[in-house]
Amino acid sequence: LASPTPRVPPCDSTCTPHKPNFTMPRRSQTLCILLPLAVVMLSAPFMYRQGTLSRGAIQVTSPRSMVSPMMRFSMAGCNPNLHKSRFRGLNHLKATTSSNDFKNGMNLEIDSIPFKVTEFLHVKPGKGSAFVRTKLKNLLTGTSVEKTFRAGETVTLADVYKSDVQYTYKDGPDFVFMNMESFEEVKVGEAEMGDSWKWMKEGETVGVVTYNGQVIGVDLPKTVTLKITYSEPGVKGNTATGATKPATLETGATIQVPIFIKEGESIKIDSRSGEYLSRDNAA
Repeated sequence: LASPTPRVPPCDSTCTPHKPNFTMPRRSQTLCILLPLAVVMLSAPFMYRQGTLSRGAIQVTSPRSMVSPMMRFSMAGCNPNLHKSRFRGLNHLKATTSSNDFKNGMNLEIDSIPFKVTEFLHVKPGKGSAFVRTKLKNLLTGTSVEKTFRAGETVTLADVYKSDVQYTYKDGPDFVFMNMESFEEVKVGEAEMGDSWKWMKEGETVGVVTYNGQVIGVDLPKTVTLKITYSEPGVKGNTATGATKPATLETGATIQVPIFIKEGESIKIDSRSGEYLSRDNAA
């Protein structure tokens, strides 16, 4: 007869239960690292709509905004300190592009200064290497410069973001705008406004441009319609072609208009040059 299986006495209060030494497999550790990255990639379109990411760039405004709750949960389940050690540099990531992929309107960062590509030309000389000749607009000063890049050269994309806001009122030296979705107020100083205030009236929707979270300017529509509040009547008999006279707009700015324009009329103005375009027949 087979001997009976010995019975193991139950563990009482004096003994110590056996605790198995469990170590997470390397494959599971790798999964815990790749899973948060996959969450970031899947949530990128949502973060772009919320203003966390900029057009054509993956720089984030803060590590907390980049790390979603699901991502923090998954990281904490593997290692509570993982997001502090492995993901510490996520807020320093910036997207890059090749000079071969330049397009008009693309924002580049050169020597920590944001530029916008206004013109570019790919040149392939008979001898020597190909290059790209560009004309760039400094988004901080508004000046234009010419710069040449090597074909295929890697260039950093600037973290430039434009949000639509409504101009509400002027508070001393600051112009106050409101985001109509979040109802948050944004103040822009006179230095950042430049001459844009001349063509902007209360209630107008404009774009506030930010670079690395700081307001650097206001983007107006190319054509704006404003009312003339004061203008001298044209001199009778003055039929000279191209004759103009000064006129004061409802914003307080003064421009030159044709002599046949009367006080109280609405006119169309080029907001980039400040020049008169035509009467606003729809007004």
